[in-house]
Amino acid sequence: MRLLYVTDALAIYGGIERVLTQKVNWLAEHGYEVCVLTVNQGKEPLCFPLHSSVQYDDLNILFYQQYRFVGWNRWLKKHQLNCLFRHRLSERIKVFSPDIIICTSLEYVYSLLLVKGLIPLVFESHSSCLCESFEHDGICRRLYMRYMKHFVKQTAMVVALTEGDAAEWRKYSSHVCVIPNVVSLNPSNVISDCSAKSAIFVGRFSGQKDIGSLLRIWSVVHEQYPDWKLHIYGGYGVEKVKRITEINSSGTNIVVHEPSAEIIERYKENSIFLLTSKYEPFGLVLPEAMSCGLPVVAFDCPYGPADIITDGVDGFLVKGRDCRSFAEKVCMLIDDMALRKKMGESGAQSARRFDTSVIMPVWDSLFKKILNHDRYS
Repeated sequence: MRLLYVTDALAIYGGIERVLTQKVNWLAEHGYEVCVLTVNQGKEPLCFPLHSSVQYDDLNILFYQQYRFVGWNRWLKKHQLNCLFRHRLSERIKVFSPDIIICTSLEYVYSLLLVKGLIPLVFESHSSCLCESFEHDGICRRLYMRYMKHFVKQTAMVVALTEGDAAEWRKYSSHVCVIPNVVSLNPSNVISDCSAKSAIFVGRFSGQKDIGSLLRIWSVVHEQYPDWKLHIYGGYGVEKVKRITEINSSGTNIVVHEPSAEIIERYKENSIFLLTSKYEPFGLVLPEAMSCGLPVVAFDCPYGPADIITDGVDGFLVKGRDCRSFAEKVCMLIDDMALRKKMGESGAQSARRFDTSVIMPVWDSLFKKILNHDRYS
């Protein structure tokens, strides 16, 4: 079977990029012919290596060029780029002749529908269906994204990462299923002994990750346990300078690190994992940390954490974005090493649900069903 993946870029060490690479490499190793098309890679190197049999090409559209213009000129530039995108996309589809096309960006669905012909199209939702509402985007952006969602009803399948997000997508399509992300789990049997007096947070300095709440929570924790340290592994993000300035002046024993390629080892050096996101399409860092034996504390935000954490068993889900309650759960874990270890061991077991060997056969089954339906319906 020939699969064509269309994605924005594979240029940063992010969750979507890591997951997509893992998936296409597994598929290539299991007999699929796979081609990956990026749209805006440009001259940037690939962030993760692709299997030697995976075909790769970049369409070099560089949609960000439209933002050099304003008003009517920006619209005109976007229109020109869309025309170029569809032309190059159509050419690559004819050359590769895929059996199924998989798209990871809602904004590319319409163009793919125009040029794909009878080839089934699968849309992978790596961002929440309600993303523009959660991000409080401007009215024009919200209306545009809501308009684009209506085209997913013409796809063969919408694949959501969580049950909550799937419920939102079912308002637009009757063909929706849930397949969680594959996760880079701890490959060894060695997990944290939860003895280090430190917690860890991994995420961008963005509004979605809500570093502000994290800092408020840790200030409460620091008052009771000043010998405990919080390690933040955060790369890019519009709030980075602002938050680092706050951290440097807070005196609350917080250390900021650049993203680590050895993040699994960094998890093992800590005893608790924290997640303060306002929303999560999935939350890859949760099962990553759990696989390393860390108990996790997270806000019960839409929609990822509740699909991953069993409250009171392998971590805590905090309702209502209550920072005081969140801090109390962290302090409970700090005060009880036996509880930390028990929850961490439970998490290491439950995280196995997201291993490649569990998730990818589900994708294999979906592709076969779609292709059989397309041929014999």
